[in-house]
Amino acid sequence: MGLFGRRSRDVDAPEVDELDGPGDGVVAGRERGPWDVDEVPEPGDRLDLGALWVPRREGMELRMEVDNASRVVTAATMALHGSTIQLQVFAAPRSAGIWDEIRSEIAESVTRQGGTVDDLPGPFGRELLARLPVRTAEGRTGHRPARFIGVDGPRWFLRGVISGRAAVDPEKARELEAVFADVVVVRGDRPRAPRDLLALTLPGQVRPAGPDQPGAAPATFDPLKRGPEITEVH
Repeated sequence: MGLFGRRSRDVDAPEVDELDGPGDGVVAGRERGPWDVDEVPEPGDRLDLGALWVPRREGMELRMEVDNASRVVTAATMALHGSTIQLQVFAAPRSAGIWDEIRSEIAESVTRQGGTVDDLPGPFGRELLARLPVRTAEGRTGHRPARFIGVDGPRWFLRGVISGRAAVDPEKARELEAVFADVVVVRGDRPRAPRDLLALTLPGQVRPAGPDQPGAAPATFDPLKRGPEITEVH
């Protein structure tokens, strides 16, 4: 199931350019990040991953997830001290955020797969603490905790998934929360449909030039599906 897939449109639904395009977009008056590139115009010491500038941390490992079919870089995962945070960024409408409806869809999917989920207040607003069913090496059924956090920015939505000990230990979560808060989103001005995934680039990779650059992967990625490198159950 692709929780970020586009919904089918009615006959009278507006076109992409009407739904999204250059403009101020939704800004929640944040006192902390994640930031928009208009707020932080230079990456500084952050790694340039195209649509995201991510902070560096000593001892942090960066993993990039690539869709096998399209070869598009779909997510960036930072591993630090035994826990991880996966980042994906999506286009959003100018007029409203999408995190409220996304949370509802994630909760429904987790429940349908036999897991449990709690909608809780967090440092970035409402978030989900999910316990996803997994099969252990001994063949038994267990549960893997994961925190889903999200921020609606100006015409973008940034989603993070914290896994490992940091998903349930507030002390261990602070470092990854600080990483999330220091991310800068570079959405670009190209009109995009809401929920279109903004493709990332590998560190040092040259991005296509021009306002019509390709790069958005089909918005069919399931946020409950882990990448091939993110397989540890803590």
